[in-house]
Amino acid sequence: MEIINDFIQEADKIISFLKQDLISLRSNRISPALIEHVLVNNYGVKTPLKQVATINCSEARTLVIQPWDATLIKEIMQGIQQSTLDLNPIVQEKIIRINVPPLTEEKRKEIIKILNDKLERTRISLRNLRDKHRDKIRQQEINKEITEDDKYRLQENLDKKIDDFNRQIKEIEQYKKTEIMTI
Repeated sequence: MEIINDFIQEADKIISFLKQDLISLRSNRISPALIEHVLVNNYGVKTPLKQVATINCSEARTLVIQPWDATLIKEIMQGIQQSTLDLNPIVQEKIIRINVPPLTEEKRKEIIKILNDKLERTRISLRNLRDKHRDKIRQQEINKEITEDDKYRLQENLDKKIDDFNRQIKEIEQYKKTEIMTI
């Protein structure tokens, strides 16, 4: 059962990474998470925006960035403009405002393609993880650490767990696609 527990822990990490990664995908819901991972040149070191500024939502479609060090405004602007988000920041005194336009149909389809790519990479990671643990189970049988019946029981248990994780991915996919396509 140790092999199954190891698999579950590693698979949970893969799913958590996916969830965190999908936060940065744009949808109609505006959130500071949209830009918090944008990299900013902070005195020669690439640093996530959330580590150098406060990010808030004001109004329905506006993000407000308040740098902790006003000298970083130019670097924050460059980081946002160089990101793949197609956002245009505007400086007002010591804050940066970003008016986030509604998504066009074309942009939604582009984001869905990115989503599908991220989901497929996650599925591949899970399959590779499953295969790695199946090899461990086979090796234990070869080393006479477990019986053939134990091997089949563990493999069946592993298959059930991978099915559970694939269902989680499907739920995440449906939720995110709905969020992106909702006008």
